[in-house]
Amino acid sequence: MNAKVLKNKLASRIKRKRRIRAKISGSATLPRVSVFRSNRYLTVQAIDDATATTVIGMNSKAINQKANKEGAAALGEAFAAKLKEAKISEIVFDRNGYQYHGVIAAFGDALRANEIKF
Repeated sequence: MNAKVLKNKLASRIKRKRRIRAKISGSATLPRVSVFRSNRYLTVQAIDDATATTVIGMNSKAINQKANKEGAAALGEAFAAKLKEAKISEIVFDRNGYQYHGVIAAFGDALRANEIKF
């Protein structure tokens, strides 16, 4: 891909992100879980938007996983354990402009499998 195509692809994701973000918000009892996907790693955060603080944050590098479906599922299980430890059982899922399939869907399914509702 050339630079112009990559620039348009990123601009489209940012537009989707802003559109989604305008509709959702997190709180201390119902945090927003934001997912960032790079070519190497996944990063997830549980965010309290009322105080603009990160409640819980993790990345796939910390658990020695890559940004593939298996790594996303492992990260989802570990993140769900941390959420349960913090007594959080329900979240608002922020896919950050990414389509809900592949790696993002694997992460979301792992959260649901570990009894985190969204």
